[in-house]
Amino acid sequence: MQQTRTFSDKVFLVLKGLAMGAANKVPGVSGGVVAFVAGFYEEFIYSLQKINFKAFKLLINGRFRSLYHYVNGKFLGLLILGMVISYFSVSQLLDFLIVHFELYVWASFFGMIIGSIYYISKEFKNWSRRSITFMMMGVVAGIAISFLEPARENDNLWFVFICGIIGVSGMTLPGLSGSFILILLGNYVLLLVNSVNALYDTIGDILLMDFSFVDNSQRIRLLQVLVVFSLGSLAGLVSLSHLLGFVLKRYKKETYAVIIGFITGSLGVVWPWKEKVYKLNAEGNFRLDIHGNKVLDNYDRYFPIFTSSETWLAIFFIIIGVFIVLGLGWYENRNKAV
Repeated sequence: MQQTRTFSDKVFLVLKGLAMGAANKVPGVSGGVVAFVAGFYEEFIYSLQKINFKAFKLLINGRFRSLYHYVNGKFLGLLILGMVISYFSVSQLLDFLIVHFELYVWASFFGMIIGSIYYISKEFKNWSRRSITFMMMGVVAGIAISFLEPARENDNLWFVFICGIIGVSGMTLPGLSGSFILILLGNYVLLLVNSVNALYDTIGDILLMDFSFVDNSQRIRLLQVLVVFSLGSLAGLVSLSHLLGFVLKRYKKETYAVIIGFITGSLGVVWPWKEKVYKLNAEGNFRLDIHGNKVLDNYDRYFPIFTSSETWLAIFFIIIGVFIVLGLGWYENRNKAV
């Protein structure tokens, strides 16, 4: 598997990681959908399954070359490289676009999910009553999650660890957005904004040989939170991959039907026409994060006005989103045929 990749395969794998990382950053969008449509979902899950006790023994014994081949290191390494690059590039661009062109960004993602549903459904053969039932279960679950009320922020470390396990689901479960789940758990700002910013600030201080942050209790607490969240994410990634590997091996058709339903149900989360609802404190004022930005609570969705040119431009971006996914699918099918 590792020896047969051409240079272009490696480049495109990095680009897929880039797309996956960007999707995971946006509340409502799942990196797992990118993996599913781009044709590397099963390899991704089975590679993560290799991070097990045997891999740990190879690491402890210093057999790094064997470990690299055992865990499909070339594949995971290129994919993770793309995600890291994404976090410092595409994700930053997405942050800018969401601030200035929010409707069109959501419209594009909405179109991409519609395209994903069409593409995956087209590939799914021989629908039966059983598979339709599983698909409907996925739809109901996806819709139910999109309308849940967010909880309050909680920096208790055991809860942060659980958030890590659940939050990483967007990488492994197509249609389930880890970022959106963190909003529902009340810890999106704490874990993906404040603690990450604390890490950036700390790295900057260390580069400047300034270690005064060790006396900053708030900074130290946020770094503790980030470490525990990262450990929870690693635990979730490994455990979920083993669970998914098990069900894909034994119940592949039913699993794919649930995933199709789940992605369909998630359309409510990325509905483009919505307004942000911000958290309020006990006095009725907006709650702010450590950088003075208002803390997102949820969204109020509404139907568009079709007499508005803005609405038709958003619909145009929906169509673009659909064709982006279909183009990805076409490229993958062409590669398989070669």
